Amino acid sequence: MPLHILLILVVGGIAGIALALHLLGLSRATPFTSQTAQDAWHRAHPNDAVKAITVTTDGKAARITTDQGTGVLWQMGADSCARRLTGTETLTRAGDTSTLHLDDYAAPKVRLTLTPLEHSAWQDWMAHT
Repeated sequence: MPLHILLILVVGGIAGIALALHLLGLSRATPFTSQTAQDAWHRAHPNDAVKAITVTTDGKAARITTDQGTGVLWQMGADSCARRLTGTETLTRAGDTSTLHLDDYAAPKVRLTLTPLEHSAWQDWMAHT
């Protein structure tokens, strides 16, 4: 088989699979529930005893309180990312987006979609951390 035909078949097949997954809704991240947020936190921090979980309205992030302190969990594509808070973090708001500035070079900031009420609650929660 000529190489240019094979290349067209491979690229077309991969694009077709990606399009089918997207149209079927399988490329969308599943929103967190309290249980899935706890499971995601335990994947990153298996020895923590979770005391409280508050999931955002859109289900894309959660604040976690554990016996080791507090932390934030957010969706990153099909996976999640969990970070403990150190007390030096700040939360700012611009328009409908809240930005959590972390003291972490691997994830320096996280954009969150928080309602004004959630934003205030997160700021209060972080102030008492």
